[in-house]
Amino acid sequence: MKPVRAVPLWWVLLLVSRLGATRKGSPEEASFYYGTFPLGFSWGTGSSAFQTEGAWDQDGKGPSIWDAFTHSGKGKVLGDETADVACDGYYKVQEDVVLLRELHVNHYRFSLSWPRLLPTGIRADKVNKRGVKFYSDFIDALLKSNITPIVTLHHWDLPQLLQVKYGGWQNVSMANYFRDYADLCFEAFGDRVKHWITFSDPRTMAEKGYETGHHAPGLQLHGTGLYKAAHHIIKAHAQAWHSYNSTWRGKQRGLVGISLNCDWGEPMDINSPKDIEAAERYLQFCLGWFANPIYAGDYPQVMKDRIGKKSAEQGLDMSRLPVFSLQEKSYIKGTSDFLGLGHFTTRYITERNYPSRQGPSYHNDRDLVELVDPNWPDLGSTWPQSVPWGFRRLLHFAQTQYGNPPIYVTENGASQKLHCTQLCDEWRIQYLKGYINEMLKAIKDGVNIKGYTSWSLLDKFEWEKGYSDRYGFYYVEFNNRNKPRYPKASVQYYKKIITANGFPNRREVESWYLKALETCAVNNQMLAAEPLLSHMQMVTEIVVPTVCTLCILISALLLMLLLQSQS
Repeated sequence: MKPVRAVPLWWVLLLVSRLGATRKGSPEEASFYYGTFPLGFSWGTGSSAFQTEGAWDQDGKGPSIWDAFTHSGKGKVLGDETADVACDGYYKVQEDVVLLRELHVNHYRFSLSWPRLLPTGIRADKVNKRGVKFYSDFIDALLKSNITPIVTLHHWDLPQLLQVKYGGWQNVSMANYFRDYADLCFEAFGDRVKHWITFSDPRTMAEKGYETGHHAPGLQLHGTGLYKAAHHIIKAHAQAWHSYNSTWRGKQRGLVGISLNCDWGEPMDINSPKDIEAAERYLQFCLGWFANPIYAGDYPQVMKDRIGKKSAEQGLDMSRLPVFSLQEKSYIKGTSDFLGLGHFTTRYITERNYPSRQGPSYHNDRDLVELVDPNWPDLGSTWPQSVPWGFRRLLHFAQTQYGNPPIYVTENGASQKLHCTQLCDEWRIQYLKGYINEMLKAIKDGVNIKGYTSWSLLDKFEWEKGYSDRYGFYYVEFNNRNKPRYPKASVQYYKKIITANGFPNRREVESWYLKALETCAVNNQMLAAEPLLSHMQMVTEIVVPTVCTLCILISALLLMLLLQSQS
């Protein structure tokens, strides 16, 4: 790994402006780039275990913190929804592999359920062999279809017993339990899995789980809990990487990284040093919080300074931001073979000072405000807005901040309107076109991007939003117990991008759009007929067996009468 030299945000802004990146208007106005991606570029889509699998208590699976959170019935999830069934993915593996083949993807990013493999979370207690077989068979099915598995070890569904017994990520012992869990996965699946992600979006996991309480485990430990959780997650990541590096890499030849999500923070006033500093702070509190220890050995200096200063003003003897020892810094630095980067949208950033007397919080520690341009395209949901140019800037920032690491875009997508059931998702097509094109420009600029994962394969359980937001290429009819999948127009469009490995020319790209909208009209008719088909199925399942039973009873009665008359 190259030595990392921090590059100030103003330098990145100057660089991208010289390369022709603009922050005004749509991708077309910013000069759409027609060209192809490098040979071997990997195209994919993704999902996570808790959001799709269902079967929450089947075949030996233990409860997760999200099972407990959604079952509490305290209005924590929109509509008090649960993921007990979700997309029923546990029982629809072969069906979903067919959808992946239909999309023509090169890879599929999915997560393993820690409590499905280790019901208590502790390897020494019990390994669930049925869980191991489920994922082993799934990996085999992907490979048989020439689809590379990119496997996330932990996507937020911590075993509930680890939360109850130890306090979850508030306890440093989680790092050891996570390493043991990772070792089990490397041992069971590492002969076939060559791309591992330790954690998915740990910033959100820490912030919403231990600061705002909007996510499981629902704790509100303002200004302290999230920093402690993140500290232990970073240690856990490092332990898993070192275990793979020392024990498994020699024979398995795989890669281990982490997936970090961050929106781009653009200075509200590009000529204001304070706004530029605030935007830099936004990015360091978002991406640098986890990336800096991994690539440079410690938290960003601005985090240490700000949180330390506010902690002192609040009468605390020590900073609320934990400290790595010299040994820990050395141990953590360099523990990533690639950087997984998730990105959805952009925010304008301006400085605002929050007095320390308001109390400790992540929000106040940053001293900034996030703003949205009302002229940005509205996708019909509160988040995300479509701002493709921010993606290119974030990719440049990651390249310059962390020594030009190999980057896999691990999440990028847009959600559908609330209660919208139409499959002609033109807005998602425009989102894909714009963001993928900005990624192509970044590659032409020299950013080392190896693959792209569009989020997500299916509509699924969206955490505290329940089933209200739909990110999928495939519409899932959650009201039907069979959870049928229907392709949206974006399936056809994304498939064309993959097949062409980019955007060959204007005429061809425009034809993709028209063909995608043609196919979705037919699919809409199928979806419109779904209530009738469900009703017919219900009739078939209830009425037909009832009629058959009556026929048997009547036949038996007639037979008895016949026998009596003969006797």
